[in-house]
Amino acid sequence: MMILPFIAFILSTITAYLIGSIPTGFLTTRIFIGADIRSAGSKNVGATNVYRVAGKLPGLLTLVIDIVKGVVVVTVVAEFFYRYLPDVDYIFYQAFLGLTAILGHIYSVFMKFKGGKGVATTIGVTAAIAPFVLLVSLAVWLIVFIPTSYVSLGSLAFGVALPISAVCLDQPFYIVIFCVILCLINTYKHKENIKRLLKREETRTIIFSRKSKSRH
Repeated sequence: MMILPFIAFILSTITAYLIGSIPTGFLTTRIFIGADIRSAGSKNVGATNVYRVAGKLPGLLTLVIDIVKGVVVVTVVAEFFYRYLPDVDYIFYQAFLGLTAILGHIYSVFMKFKGGKGVATTIGVTAAIAPFVLLVSLAVWLIVFIPTSYVSLGSLAFGVALPISAVCLDQPFYIVIFCVILCLINTYKHKENIKRLLKREETRTIIFSRKSKSRH
């Protein structure tokens, strides 16, 4: 079956958005403890809040599934529809669909256009289209998170590291632009965390302990 290029582009964009919109954190918390994650903890549907509210397994599942969403969009979805888009640059197309999936995660149609901060889905997208950029950025995340226990601070550092490492690693133009946009979105979505960090009111996340807990 032949699909016109314009229709293929629209269908792939909608598919990417819907996959990104899957409210993983809401579903895992509901399944495991019967709670609405939107009214617990920081009220964010991301993996960090799921971990704090529901425990390690739901938090880990949320993280993994949200990462997989990004990978699937820029590999399976992009590959399927790209055959109908011969005049579109493939790297641009992957980056565009990846960004669409991330925005779907942040502004989920299933959650009244609210969602997480998009970090996990960003990891999945970047793992598929710029793995070395991701490795450097994750290293920065670890360097910041391990001594501070602030997930938000690590995530902010991760976002800033994306465009810097993309430039340093001589990535294609579209990847650099993609990383710049991600950095801006990531910083904006962490604006409340930034305020709490400046006031020294941000919650620390303790991972390597016998019990799941958080402290200030």
